[in-house]
Amino acid sequence: MSRDAIWTIPNILTIIRILLTPAFVMAYISENFNFAWILFAIAGLTDALDGFLARIWNQRSQLGAMLDPLADKVLLVTSFICLALKGWIPDWFAVLVVSRDVIIVGGLAVLHFWGIEVRSRIHPIWISKITTAAQIFLVIFVMIQRSFGLDFPSIQALMVWTTALLTIISGIAYVRRGFELFSEGTNG
Repeated sequence: MSRDAIWTIPNILTIIRILLTPAFVMAYISENFNFAWILFAIAGLTDALDGFLARIWNQRSQLGAMLDPLADKVLLVTSFICLALKGWIPDWFAVLVVSRDVIIVGGLAVLHFWGIEVRSRIHPIWISKITTAAQIFLVIFVMIQRSFGLDFPSIQALMVWTTALLTIISGIAYVRRGFELFSEGTNG
C-alpha cells in the first residue's frame, strides 16, 4: 500500500475520533455523562487501534502522521476543559495539559516558519504515548465515577499527579527535541 494513501482504515478511524469529539461535548453539555464517557472510550480505542492497524497493515501515511496527534489533542484538550469547567479535575491540571499541547503545536509552527523540516524528523516518543494513555484513562475514570455516583478521591488524586508528571516530562522532551532541531537548522 502506498504510504501516501488517504482512505486507509487507520486514517478513517482517526477521522472518526475527530468527529466523536463534538458528539462527546454535546453529550457532556447535555449532562448525558454515560453517553459522553462511552463516546470518549470509543474515541480512545480508535487511538490505539489506528496506530496498531497502520503498523501491521503497512498503512502508514503522511496524512495519518499529521491527523493522529491532531485528533489526540482535539479530543483530550476538549475533554480536560470540560472536566475542569465542572470542577471534576483541578483547574491547574487542565491548564497544564492544554498548555503542553499549545507549546508543542506552537513550537512546531515556529520550526516550520524557520524553514526546518519537522514532519519527517519529529515522531511520537514513548513518554508521549504513555502520557496520552494516562490522560485517556484519567478522563474515563473521572467520567465513570460521575456517571455511577462513585467517589475514589485518593485514586483520582494519584492519577492526576501521575498524569501531570508524565505531561511535564513529555512536554520537556518535546521542547528539548525542538531546540535540537532549531540548533541543527540554524547551524547546518
